[in-house]
Amino acid sequence: MQASVDILDPLAVAEAWVGEGRQVVIATVIETWGSAPRPVGSHLVIDGAGNFEGSVSGGCVEGAVISEAADVIEYGRPKIHEFGVADDTAWRVGLSCGGRIRVLVERVDG
Repeated sequence: MQASVDILDPLAVAEAWVGEGRQVVIATVIETWGSAPRPVGSHLVIDGAGNFEGSVSGGCVEGAVISEAADVIEYGRPKIHEFGVADDTAWRVGLSCGGRIRVLVERVDG
């Protein structure tokens, strides 16, 4: 029997996935500067199969965080990633106003 999960709460999704025996990573926005798509405290949850729920940004930033999740799952070491862009490349990586964000990516051990 699968637990009912509020799909709007990535942390509840993480808890449910861990309960199902999945390997899980939580990415959290820990700092922003300038314009950022998501505020500090926003979460993206990724499992070992690449399924995800929530959001830390958008565009290539989110793709990069999802890609890093496999490494964090395998080695268990948390990582902090900083994404910042100059105005001329902002649109391409998903930070349309030239902001900067720092994201902590860490494994959840159940």
